[in-house]
Amino acid sequence: METKWLEDFVSLAETRSFSRSAQLRHVTQPAFSRRIQALEAWAGIDLVDRSSYPTRLTPAGETFHAQALDVLAALQAARNTLRSHVGGGQDMIEFAIPHTLAFTFFPHWMMELRARFGAVKSRLITLNVHDAVMRLTEGGCDLLIAYHHASQPLQLSPDRYEMLSLGRETLAPYAKPSADGRPAFPLPGPSHRTVPFLSYGAGAYMARMVEWIAKTAPEPLLLEAIYETDMAEGLKAMAIEGHGLAFLPASAVRKDLAARRLVRAAPPGDYELTMEVRIYRERSDQARHVKPAAQELWNFLLADARHADTAPSRA
Repeated sequence: METKWLEDFVSLAETRSFSRSAQLRHVTQPAFSRRIQALEAWAGIDLVDRSSYPTRLTPAGETFHAQALDVLAALQAARNTLRSHVGGGQDMIEFAIPHTLAFTFFPHWMMELRARFGAVKSRLITLNVHDAVMRLTEGGCDLLIAYHHASQPLQLSPDRYEMLSLGRETLAPYAKPSADGRPAFPLPGPSHRTVPFLSYGAGAYMARMVEWIAKTAPEPLLLEAIYETDMAEGLKAMAIEGHGLAFLPASAVRKDLAARRLVRAAPPGDYELTMEVRIYRERSDQARHVKPAAQELWNFLLADARHADTAPSRA
């Protein structure tokens, strides 16, 4: 038994769709189906009625759903209790953050923050977007930092969570330069010829952003995926070696552009989008526990936002 099987099953019970739950859990649909089957094998009985659409739970599945919710809640409560006994942890601020932001945005932001706010003790919990949000909702972190785009908003209740904007990030195509300094794989590519494409994994937040760029492009993008990973740093390394074109956050390629290891694969403004970087927390009147250090940091960021005439918004 693995706890992620229970989380998968609870998601399926809520969405009634294998494809939607697979997307929310950031796995492929075949992998998600195998995990549900593994749970059924462990239980020794069918939990899902696959003969209907939308998907329904069997009577045994309905019974097990309630028990799964209780088990997950008990595990989280036990974890929170244990964490409360960790000595010297009240001044350690825990951030849940997607992998890409952990490598690109966070180090520079933390350096600037320390220069203005002072010393910060931080623990970084790097996850995919779905699991990072779950970490916040389950009380497993103090703050969540994530990208926001209108086409893919995070599903966080504004009654329970509040948000501040930390800045903006541009996602654009990059490639290794040719001998003449031009991109080896420009966009748009040569007519009727595909461009080797270094792709984010299906279900990754960045993959959906690239899909949005392709959807809103003035002409179809002929991209042929030859490599796939969820990590922007992995795509960047492949692009630097000349394997293909990759859509990368501007903060990830700043030094590589200066060193001419990468160049823009399209004119500025073309085939790009701008995302907001946001920080979220549980509202203090709703929170199960608020660390003094996390509260102090939030107050500083709130005052900073007001000073910049950027009023905080609800999530």
